[in-house]
Amino acid sequence: MGAPKRTAAPGQETGVKEISRPRRAAALLAAAVTLTAFCAGDVLARSFPFGPRTRSVNDLGNQYVPFHAHLWDLLHGRADGGLLVNWQSGYGSSFLPDLGTYLGSPFALLVALFPRDRIDLAVYVITVLKTASAAAAMAWLLLTLRPGRWWAAGLLGASYALCGWTLADADYNPMWLDGLIALPLLCLVGEWSLARRRRPAGVLIVALAWTANFYTAYMATLGAALVLLLRLLLARPSRREALAAVGRAGLTTALGTGLAAPLVTVVYLGTRHAYPGRVRQFTPVPGDDLLARLLPTTYSFGTPALYVGVTALVLALALPFHRAVPGPVRAGWTALVLAVALSLQWAPTHLVWHAFATPQGSSYRQAFVLCGLLVIAAWHALAYGPPDRRALGAATALLALITAVASRSALVRPHTWPVLLLAVAGTLGGLLLLGRARPRTRLAGLAVVLLLGAQAGESAATSAVATELRLKHLDDYAPWGQRQRQQAEAIAGADGWPRHRTDPGREQTVANDPMLVGGQGAQYYSSLTSDVLSRTLTALGGGWTSRGRGVQSLDNAVTDVVFSVGARLHNPPDPHRTHLPPDSAPVTVTRRDVPPLVTVRTTPDPASFGPSPYRNQELLLGSRVYTVPRTAVHDDSGKPVADGRVGSGNALTGPTVTARCPAGTQVHLWAPYFSGTARLAGAGTGVRFAAAYPGNRAAMEALGRAPASGRVRIELTPNRPGRVPAGAVGCLDTARLRTAAARLTATGATGVTVSGATVRAELPAHSKGIAVLAAPRIAGWRCATGDGPDRPAMSYHGLVAVSLDATSTSLTCTFHPPGLRLGTTVGAASLATLVLLTAVPAVRRRRAPAPPTTTPPRERVTTAR
Repeated sequence: MGAPKRTAAPGQETGVKEISRPRRAAALLAAAVTLTAFCAGDVLARSFPFGPRTRSVNDLGNQYVPFHAHLWDLLHGRADGGLLVNWQSGYGSSFLPDLGTYLGSPFALLVALFPRDRIDLAVYVITVLKTASAAAAMAWLLLTLRPGRWWAAGLLGASYALCGWTLADADYNPMWLDGLIALPLLCLVGEWSLARRRRPAGVLIVALAWTANFYTAYMATLGAALVLLLRLLLARPSRREALAAVGRAGLTTALGTGLAAPLVTVVYLGTRHAYPGRVRQFTPVPGDDLLARLLPTTYSFGTPALYVGVTALVLALALPFHRAVPGPVRAGWTALVLAVALSLQWAPTHLVWHAFATPQGSSYRQAFVLCGLLVIAAWHALAYGPPDRRALGAATALLALITAVASRSALVRPHTWPVLLLAVAGTLGGLLLLGRARPRTRLAGLAVVLLLGAQAGESAATSAVATELRLKHLDDYAPWGQRQRQQAEAIAGADGWPRHRTDPGREQTVANDPMLVGGQGAQYYSSLTSDVLSRTLTALGGGWTSRGRGVQSLDNAVTDVVFSVGARLHNPPDPHRTHLPPDSAPVTVTRRDVPPLVTVRTTPDPASFGPSPYRNQELLLGSRVYTVPRTAVHDDSGKPVADGRVGSGNALTGPTVTARCPAGTQVHLWAPYFSGTARLAGAGTGVRFAAAYPGNRAAMEALGRAPASGRVRIELTPNRPGRVPAGAVGCLDTARLRTAAARLTATGATGVTVSGATVRAELPAHSKGIAVLAAPRIAGWRCATGDGPDRPAMSYHGLVAVSLDATSTSLTCTFHPPGLRLGTTVGAASLATLVLLTAVPAVRRRRAPAPPTTTPPRERVTTAR
């Protein structure tokens, strides 16, 4: 027989419910206020989905919406690829690192509940739910740290979730919002470690946080560790007890990150193989700008968004002067807030916060941690009772000083003052009434209304201002509409994967069109864009944005043959980007006979890529198809320009490029550093080039056919200074190209199947040389011929390749993301350790003798006395 069941002591279960009820109420209030203010801000800004303005700015439109669209396709079984390989982007990219970076949050799965053409709404709802969840988590934490008024915890929970970092930065980077949720949850895990409780739950929370977004989870973990250390200092346990608590918290964190290792290690190693971004030196912002970001309706891309609402700010400023709060508590939380604030401005600690790498975008991505600490400090100022007039007077004086210094900053705009004055009036009025009112009276109710109204109102205004200013400073993209619908329909009608690829077109809508509208192209924009993909396509004449991480489609007949692009869309320019009336030209599809995905090169050319993209294309093709003539650049008056510089000096408005091509060949211009339009004389409309060194590189473009005379004259209209390199013109013999394509088709694979991360090909008998898979040779590819063992794939000018011995008639290539095996091993070990640590104490408790159910006689006598 088993041990008898333990029953709760009389009143224990009721006590737990009494404790949990205020926390639930506070969490619900915080979520409701956050949801209301967040949506109200978008209503004021007339932003999607409440108005005509798009909210898809910068990476939200370019990355997050397309990645969620691809996840929708995966969940509904419509994607080309699986969890390991995304065949739609970058001619075949590793998807698991992207999943861990952009889609690891459990909230991302909600995208499956929405229609595919409402993907923008799905991302918006996920963003709102994440923000509301962060508010609820913080409200729950505050009442765990110290009992207090439930509505006050809900108010401050909303202050945290609606902080400036959320409204200005994370609003259009929804993956970061998982860190906003993680901070209070990880602080709760610290509290459980102090109380020796809920280790399994703590480990799972850590694992979820690091899986959802390991970048902001790292920052949240640092913040939670600081909170735990302060709590230990204030509790003053013995050294042994303190070390034991730190050990429990460390073990919980280690096991949780271990469970997340299968994804974290893949993401980490994915960054090691990614195209390198720019190296930036950290420069702290001026003090007046730093203080200005504490105020409502201030906005700037490169400054720390520290706004938490006037109520939370005033309470945090009042804490050092609040005599009802114990001195160590006042000193401890005030010192922690100041120390973290200073760490934002010091280069060594800045690097620590950002995992020892200065980010390429905003330099203050850890600002949400400071916002959380400000809110916790404010809670301690209120949980011990409302601040008295002395403390409020000191806080008001400090707020006035902050405002006076901040007023010198250009970030404080005219609309800041009315919002700030109304928020200050509501805050001070509410806190003064709260100090005089008794609980559950009309005066107390009025105080609550004032405080909640001030918080919701100023947050909605701050959100609206941030939305409006973002649209003025950042690129923006239209939500799903008629253009995307036409693209998707055209791609669906031309799709022939894996027999051939269908490219969604050079004239892109967003930087990840293949994931958004379908197809299988070169386009790919991610923080994890592989180095080999970017360098290979650059060598072939491709263009990119985001300093090489936003690879673009290359509309070129030779590369289409090399990469088996058998269908290509041609879209009119996006009117949302050009701000011109919609082009009446329809979306068209051109088709081409191309070799299969796997081809055989009997005598592969061992030469390396050189400076000419035309010769590099020929290396991959295996045939000479271009004539590369001498070119001359002339200024506006017709004089030669020796260095090829245009858009300045005498080559400002009408420079030209001249060359001689065989009659009837297709004229191409390779001008990676030119921005403007280029038109082949007598060929009609010009072609747009969009270089902006060092961020954007223009792609090679076809301009038209060479005239019978062979004299080629290209008219340039620069819109900024640039340069046309030597060997800029290439003359493509399309007949030779057709012959080369037919030869590759005749000797290539007779059948190709693609299943997830595995490619299988049937080869002609006696094939020798090398087999080339038209996919970038990113780390993780292994191939086998016939029944032989699999080995790391070779690289043939950046593509996957394997040697052939003239005996095998089949080829199998499989992709395994680097780090997956190591991460799985660490995850399994962490899971086994967690199970062991949980099961052993449970078995011991089960085997322990049950306590007596009746009171011993001596105790009865003692009690009777």
